[in-house]
Amino acid sequence: MNKNNRLPQNPFITHMYTADPSARVFNDTLYVYPSHDPDDADWFDMVDWHVYSTTDLINWIDHGVALDIKDVKWAKKYAWAPDCIQANGKYYFYFPTDQFHIGVAVSDTSTGPFVDPLGKPLISMDTNGVVCNRDFIDPGVFIDDDGQAYLYMGQLVVNTIKLNKDMISYDGIVHLLEGTDDFFEASWMHKHKGNYYFSYVGTSGEIKYCMSDNPLGPFEYKGVILEKMNSGTNHHSITEYKGQWYMFYHNSDLYYRNHPELEEKFGWGHEGSPHPFRRSICFDKLYYNEDGTIQQVIPTK
Repeated sequence: MNKNNRLPQNPFITHMYTADPSARVFNDTLYVYPSHDPDDADWFDMVDWHVYSTTDLINWIDHGVALDIKDVKWAKKYAWAPDCIQANGKYYFYFPTDQFHIGVAVSDTSTGPFVDPLGKPLISMDTNGVVCNRDFIDPGVFIDDDGQAYLYMGQLVVNTIKLNKDMISYDGIVHLLEGTDDFFEASWMHKHKGNYYFSYVGTSGEIKYCMSDNPLGPFEYKGVILEKMNSGTNHHSITEYKGQWYMFYHNSDLYYRNHPELEEKFGWGHEGSPHPFRRSICFDKLYYNEDGTIQQVIPTK
């Protein structure tokens, strides 16, 4: 951080529209894996994924396209919210497509390019054991202290699989998490002082969370971490970097900054709202209470 401990201005990526930030720390560098909203978006028609990195949370490097949906032969459309993790000396990039499939791609470097090793999805909505009657999206990966990796995904119901050591297959069992109050999408798991925190977007539009002593639950609902955003959608990640915890998220502040002639209306459902489709990623500090619960994050501009 800079010496006065002040966060840089949000949104922190301003040369393009980005959303759904998955923040990861690899080798003392913080990486963010977002989706990429086109400059002229009027739907969630994203086609590729970029990677950004920083060592000071002020200066960010755009490493360019890490994966393009046209390079995933079995996918047709919608390069939506991804995640990435390091294991086995490689980097594994999990991504949703077609509102139906979750794929995995692999690279020797954290910035890609990533390559599909399977030639097919890792898991799909019609896979045996999956419960999903809406969009099968938003994979979030988590590796526990014992080395076991988990992948969380889905809408309305949290579907979870235990990944095998190769990180590109699983044991064939789909676990359905219990105790996730009002879950809608955007699965994220992290661990702090022995507690497992499952956070997500509720149908209310807020980022909520629950806690457990087991990564497969059952979970106990605890509350709201982040209020609704002016982007209509809400999507986040939580990570620790250099001793401080942070929440990454997105909003539409950059869009309105770029278009001062437009009246700012709050997300979905407002007549004449100019968009919910051009978003930008932000981050703020996150703090825990003494009992392990999380304080609500206050967005900064």
